Amino acid sequence: MHSELIEIRTGSEETVVDLTTRIERFLTDAGAGDGLLNIFVPHATAGIAVIETGAGSDTDLLARLRELLPADDRWLHRHGSAGHGRDHVLPAFVPPSTTIPVIGGRPALGTWQSVCLVDTNIDNPTRSVRLSLLQG
Repeated sequence: MHSELIEIRTGSEETVVDLTTRIERFLTDAGAGDGLLNIFVPHATAGIAVIETGAGSDTDLLARLRELLPADDRWLHRHGSAGHGRDHVLPAFVPPSTTIPVIGGRPALGTWQSVCLVDTNIDNPTRSVRLSLLQG
């Protein structure tokens, strides 16, 4: 098994960060063949999504999350910035991990799919993402 912890700078705004290029680099460096790649964000307030990016879907996702999980004072979990409790609910909707197949050293994603970090927590500007490759 090959594993690496990468650091992603998310800044101070809600964001969707495309990890696909970093994943491809990891697979190349690991000398990947066929296997499974697990992508895991070890944070209680972020998630991993497989979505299309660059055509508005990432912006749409953040807009829908704002509607579903508003940053206001309704949340019992209260520390950090206003509405931070909603960030702790996010992983129930955007899970903290996903596993994708790797074929011939490449992520077996669909034509328009990208693997993305989804982060609505504006209090943590840097995130870690664990990439773990299991080869057969």
